Order: sequence, then C-alpha cells, then structure tokens
Amino acid sequence: MTVIEQQQDEFARLTGPFRRELLTHCYRMLGSVQDAEDLVQETYLRAWRSYQDFEGRASLRTWLYRIATNACLNALRHGSRRVLPAGLGAPSTDPVALAPRDPEIPWLEPLPDELADPAAIVAGRAGLRLALIAALQHLPPQQRTVLVLRDVLAWSAEEAADVLGVTPAAVHSTLQRARARLDRLEPAVDEIAEPSEQEQRDLLDRYTDAFERADIATLTRLLTEDAVWQMPPNPSWFAGRDNVIRLLVARLGSKRTRLVPLRANGQPGFAMYVDGEAFAVQVITLRGPAVAAVTAFHDAALVRSFGLPSRM
Repeated sequence: MTVIEQQQDEFARLTGPFRRELLTHCYRMLGSVQDAEDLVQETYLRAWRSYQDFEGRASLRTWLYRIATNACLNALRHGSRRVLPAGLGAPSTDPVALAPRDPEIPWLEPLPDELADPAAIVAGRAGLRLALIAALQHLPPQQRTVLVLRDVLAWSAEEAADVLGVTPAAVHSTLQRARARLDRLEPAVDEIAEPSEQEQRDLLDRYTDAFERADIATLTRLLTEDAVWQMPPNPSWFAGRDNVIRLLVARLGSKRTRLVPLRANGQPGFAMYVDGEAFAVQVITLRGPAVAAVTAFHDAALVRSFGLPSRM
C-alpha cells in the first residue's frame, strides 16, 4: 500500500463517523437534503485536500464543522432561502380555489430520520423538527449560523467565533438578535408537549384509520383547534380546525388512499399513496393528545427518498 493510500484509509476511518452529523448540520443551515448532501461531499473533498496540513490545533470534528459551515455560508450567499407555504402569506379559506403548484419556489424539504444524526434525534426534536428548520431559514445567514452553533450544537462563543472569524463578543451580540427574531417567528420552540410513546402510537393509528376511510368526524376530533395544514409545492395553506376540515372534506374520499408510516425530522409521518401511486410525504406535529400540524409534501420523488416504492 502506498503512502497516499494509507493516508486515504486513515482519512476515511477518522472522518467517516462525522458524515451524518455534518449532513444534519448542513440541512439545518440550508433546508434541503439534496443541497446538504452536495455540501457534505464538498466538505470531504476540501478536507482531504487539506488533510496533510491539519495540525490538530482543533479537534478533527471542529475542523470538519468549520469547513462545512463556511461551505454553507458560501452557498447561502448565492441561493434563495427555503420556505413552507406559511412563510409566504396569509392562509387560505377556500379548499376549492387552491393556488396552482409552484415548483419554481425553493421549498423546504423533510429530512429522513435514517439520514439524520442519531444524537440529534435522541437529544430531542427542538433542534431538528420541521417548524424550527422553517423558522431558521428566515434568519440572515450569520444569525442562522451562530444560533445553530451556539443553541443547537452547544458550542462555546469562542468556538463559534473561531469558525466565523469574528470575536466572541460579536457572536454574543449576533446570538441575541437571532434568538429575538426566532422567538417572533416560532415562539413555542420549547413548549410542544408531545404525548407519551403509547399515546402517540394510539393517536397515529386513529389518524391513519380515519384518513384512509375519509372519516371526517374522527379527523375533526383528532385535530387541535388551531391546526395547520400545508401542501408544498402548493402555496395555499390552511389554519384552524374548521378550515382544515373543509379542505379534507373537499379532497378525501374520491380515491383510495393508504398511509405508510415513516419518520422525518425526528417526527412521525407517513408516505401517502393514492390509488396505489406514491403521492406525498406527510410530516405530523403532535401536541398533547391531538394533531397540531400536517405538512404534506406533494412530491412522489420524496416518497422514494425514504426508501419506499413508487407504487404500493
């Protein structure tokens, strides 16, 4: 084995364990799984080119995060923020007159739990759940970066300052602005009271059964009064149980629907099949004994990205 091959083996062995957490980090920054995967690949290419010069002044993990963060910041300078329909305007009330799909909008994407950093899921949904990722996309890149490094990854101000090339005081100031803005965008980040594991299973079983049978009475009982329903790439979205139920009355029942469980962003979800064809990925937000939000990504390709077939 040549010296270069030995270095390649050593590099792969030492850096490989960080791939999933780097993917999760880039996803938080960008809101896109595909973009995150591209930047993780770029991170490893940059790291390999510089590996011989790595002197170990920082840990290997910190060094990789520095490369990945700077790659994300560069991408954000040249790209558009990812959004959900609720980030574009007021909710709709007419389920018949939906706005047309708009594939040109850079929509936020769900992250399959199979791709995410297991520690992020175990630590809790506060750092990964869909509503928070959507809110992060509304922060300026520097504020987004500081908030992720300090509040999600629990880095020190000095570590974050080193990555960004600023002073710890600047990190502190930026963090305060980011927290204040995030509170306005997503005020209940730490206040979601999810049911116990058994209660969650029972609730999701009832939801699945009611959705597949178009049982509107049961669905009405399962939704919170302030429930939200979004359907990217359709810009229309619905807020309030009565409006959501009007949407479901208009849309369910005419075709055979099946829900297949999956996990995304540390949350329960379903692949939705209509007449046997992959149709959408639903990400479910639970609060107490009810469903508080459903984000239904109407994209058959997303179903396949969760390792499920195009036809069921």
